[in-house]
Amino acid sequence: MPAPTPTLPEDDLLFRVLRQLDLAPDASQRATAAALGISLGRLNAVLRMVTEAGLVKITDRDSTDKRQRFAYALTSRGAAEKARLTDRFLSRKLAEYDALHAELTGAASGLLSPKYRTQVMQNHLAPVQELFVSADSAQKLKREAAELTSWDLTPRQICDLELLMNGGFAPLKGFLDQEDYESVVNTMRLADGTLWPMPITLDVSQAFADGIEPGQDIALRDQEGVILAILSISDKYVPNKALEAEKVFGADDVAHPAVNYLHHVAGPVYLGGAVTGIQQPMHYDFRARRDTPNELRAYFRKLGWRKIVAFQTRNPLHRAHQELTFRAAKEAQANLLIHPVVGMTKPGDVDHFTRVRCYEAVLDQYPGATTTMSLLPLAMRMAGPREAVWHGLLRKNYGCTHFIVGRDHAGPGKNSAGEDFYGPYDAQELFREHQAEMGIEMVDFKHMVYVQERAQYEPADEIADKDDVTILNISGTELRRRLREGLEIPEWFSFPEVVNELRRTSPPRSKQGFTVFFTGLSGSGKSTIANAIMVKLMEMGGRPVTLLDGDVVRKHLSSELGFSKEHRDINIRRIGYVASEITKNGGIAICAPIAPYATTRRAVREDVESFGAFVEVHVATSIEECERRDRKGLYKLAREGKIKEFTGISDPYDVPANPELSVETENVDVDNCAHQVLLKLESMGLIKA
Repeated sequence: MPAPTPTLPEDDLLFRVLRQLDLAPDASQRATAAALGISLGRLNAVLRMVTEAGLVKITDRDSTDKRQRFAYALTSRGAAEKARLTDRFLSRKLAEYDALHAELTGAASGLLSPKYRTQVMQNHLAPVQELFVSADSAQKLKREAAELTSWDLTPRQICDLELLMNGGFAPLKGFLDQEDYESVVNTMRLADGTLWPMPITLDVSQAFADGIEPGQDIALRDQEGVILAILSISDKYVPNKALEAEKVFGADDVAHPAVNYLHHVAGPVYLGGAVTGIQQPMHYDFRARRDTPNELRAYFRKLGWRKIVAFQTRNPLHRAHQELTFRAAKEAQANLLIHPVVGMTKPGDVDHFTRVRCYEAVLDQYPGATTTMSLLPLAMRMAGPREAVWHGLLRKNYGCTHFIVGRDHAGPGKNSAGEDFYGPYDAQELFREHQAEMGIEMVDFKHMVYVQERAQYEPADEIADKDDVTILNISGTELRRRLREGLEIPEWFSFPEVVNELRRTSPPRSKQGFTVFFTGLSGSGKSTIANAIMVKLMEMGGRPVTLLDGDVVRKHLSSELGFSKEHRDINIRRIGYVASEITKNGGIAICAPIAPYATTRRAVREDVESFGAFVEVHVATSIEECERRDRKGLYKLAREGKIKEFTGISDPYDVPANPELSVETENVDVDNCAHQVLLKLESMGLIKA
């Protein structure tokens, strides 16, 4: 028969006991009882209850004082229960205050529970609840967690965990269980009705999921193996990813980076449960600029700031942004928080190191008394309207009262049909619909243009004499072209300090590293053309050239791998990683694998494009011609069934939909094919004529 459920004391006493043990785990029982205002006998009875319930662990301690032989530490379940009781305690005390206020004044206080808040509260600078245990408890939990099953977090999961633990994702107490997940996906609300537009989930591999069960605790580690938190698993479920893509991102279209991540990177199983925070992820960069919600709130309180408008950015700041933020702060009569994202952004974005250096270079252009900058470790989803609401809730948690929502806020660009995923003002409309409930007000992002005759920036839709003046603007695409080609960037557009930083990390394309990625069937001529290109580029000189041929890589990097789809993917990702490192360091990588799967080629492209150009060349030789050229007899063996999973015969080849170049090799000599590639590289500005 099942064991009886342990009896627990009433919630108020239980909360106070757990809180005191967390604050002073090494205190004697007598000191703990005195702090709680209860008898020693009563404390002993409570300690037995909470220990039997698995909320507290008692350990022996070396001490000559018999009164201090034991130490007490909250377990992960105890920490989760303390967090739950904290919410109930605060709600009850708020209700008591409201009742007393009504008795004394005849009117309600107007201070609603955070769960039901519908307007900006005067206490927006009060501390938010974090999920960390005390330092002493953290050390004890860390030792216990070392014995638990561990999950190594991905970079995106580390970003999510940090914001869960520091209160940035309040009111969430952990990763969503299935009920909350499905409610968020379908309604933008948690199961209890609280507004929350983005599913915060812990995706894991099927193999890992098979080895764990709800009710189990697991350790969450960073990529170096450091334990950051404990997850008390309440739920293990398989999501409907197609539905998630449709509802959250507006379309199940892998042209959207988050949808591609969902289908091709994220694990197939989600884990839900409460998080017990042990320590924050370690950041070695810009540490003075990294603030938790409570640290920023304390800073605002210290300075006496009561209205704060946040500016969300993932791009360098130019003069138009400066004018926009000045106007937004003036409109809201608020102080300004420049709050750039330094977690994961859109593939191909300028790296956050460069962006932060750009911000710091122009920060003195803002009045120091009314402006500050802090970094946000957020993994963006580029979810447009939902993302805008999400960003607003985050900034509310960081103590802001206003938030700038831009045109096409957090838009990912074009879909597979070449159309924008979201309308230009969809994000503003959805934010406006929910802002009263969110507790933060929206400030419209105005499209700023430069009026040459007046030598100033003005909102494009407020220029009454636009037919009589010269309006200047440089798009993001045009800016990238000018950087790529080493052309002048006028001072009216950007600050010289910003341009200098951008030129340091984005020199002209003819001086950047890049990758040429050949793909095609076995025997198509990839290696032959790649060798010819390598020789021609080495003849030109200026940059080191490395050839990553499929057979050579198999021999030196992937000798242990077979030819299953999983192993082929691993092999291509290894090639992509090496190519990205070569590109990052200013070299030229020439890759010539078969690379049959479009999703894997896309992943390699994203890896490389973080550092330089990626040029996909489809060697479009027909399978009939490849078989005719086959000196090793591989196609014959494959058709006889003696070679399994052979590309083009028993395994598919995804023909590239939009390669930079497609070359035909039938009745065309190698030199001509290589010349086509060189002409393409020249037209892209990667080599000089």
